[in-house]
Amino acid sequence: MPQMTRSKVSRWDQHGRGHVVRVEKSGLQRQLTCETCGWRRSAQFLPWLKAQEHLEREHQATVDPGGD
Repeated sequence: MPQMTRSKVSRWDQHGRGHVVRVEKSGLQRQLTCETCGWRRSAQFLPWLKAQEHLEREHQATVDPGGD
């Protein structure tokens, strides 16, 4: 049985609100879930890029809280 691993992509919008997409991995598949709007998507390739694109497009969240 594949082990489940979790990570997240976080971004802030221009109003200082935080948005997070959780990435859960099991085997080759990854499930993306937005904590803000409930959006869900399966992704085998580039899940973090797809998470960033969702945050930018749907929430205008482009500021990386860990960035300089």
